[in-house]
Amino acid sequence: MKIERAPYAADPARSRGRRFPEPLPAARTEFQRDRDRIVHSTAFRRLVYKTQVFVNHEGDMYRTRLTHSLEVAQIGRSVARALGLDEDLTEAIAIAHDLGHTPFGHAGQDALNACMKGHGGFEHNLQSLRVVDLLEEHYAAFPGLNLTWETREGILKHCSRENALSIGDLGRRFLEGGQPGLEAQLANLADEIAYNNHDVDDGLRAGLLTIEQLREVALFRAAYDAVIAAHPGVAERRLVHETVRSMIGSFVTDLIDETQRLIAAAGVADIDAVRAQPAALVRFSAGMREQALELKRFLRGALYRHPRVQRMTDEARQVVADLFAAYQAEPQRVPGLAALAPEQRPRALADYIAGMTDRFALAEHAKLRGPAAG
Repeated sequence: MKIERAPYAADPARSRGRRFPEPLPAARTEFQRDRDRIVHSTAFRRLVYKTQVFVNHEGDMYRTRLTHSLEVAQIGRSVARALGLDEDLTEAIAIAHDLGHTPFGHAGQDALNACMKGHGGFEHNLQSLRVVDLLEEHYAAFPGLNLTWETREGILKHCSRENALSIGDLGRRFLEGGQPGLEAQLANLADEIAYNNHDVDDGLRAGLLTIEQLREVALFRAAYDAVIAAHPGVAERRLVHETVRSMIGSFVTDLIDETQRLIAAAGVADIDAVRAQPAALVRFSAGMREQALELKRFLRGALYRHPRVQRMTDEARQVVADLFAAYQAEPQRVPGLAALAPEQRPRALADYIAGMTDRFALAEHAKLRGPAAG
């Protein structure tokens, strides 16, 4: 079933354009071209070996940043289709949103931010924009991937005031208020749906969470009990999958219904009217927001602060801190770093470490301790 594009959706034919002008694509829209460039990027391929919750070598069955990004894209496209938004733009933002993430997930990001104190700090969200604007090296005519303004707007979902001042028109909404387009708002919520629900699945698979613990969470309990009632005696692995699937369905249905209601109430006629709104229009209902917060609080206490995860987190922070310190002391260890002026090295070093996969960072850290440590 083909859904017509809504008047308030992003229109690739009316894009605000690219930083470096290019001829129009012959057989694709501008947003399809963005998506394709991201899929073919080096940073996207590296996501397969970057942590979601569990460090890459912990097991083959857990989510990585790559599989997470694909799951965000799948949820985003489904909702975009129901709302009449541009599916290709939603997908492009979804698969690019974590391109700048460090190895070892948020632990790596926190450690690198601490290392960069006094040098502008480190934000993985801004780093994703830096990857697509500057660091990817594919095209002869320009640096980066030269994505459309709309995709770049969606990638940059958080930004400090200091950084917003330095990035021109793209940073204006962080200084003056206003919202991104609906596709960007949707990708943000699709990200939340994906990681909340799939972290439940990975936590159970790892044995760090139990069904008994999760049944304290209202949304999980309702979905779990409904599956048991409909399929008595079902095997546990199928039971877990059906429960998580039901939870995702509840989030998605609520998101579609509440967003349609808010769009109708706002009476927005185009994407400029969307951007002028005082608050996001892609939202959960109040009741679903509370259930989402309950699930987040549970995961924070039971999974992310689990002793085993905490141990991995502490080790990861140390790896990043050690690498940064060693490379600063011996810049010849990093290709091209010694040739830069001293004041340029911290940011280049942050780029280098942020681009590492988990296993490459661990291998490089092992080298610091010498051959005997291997």
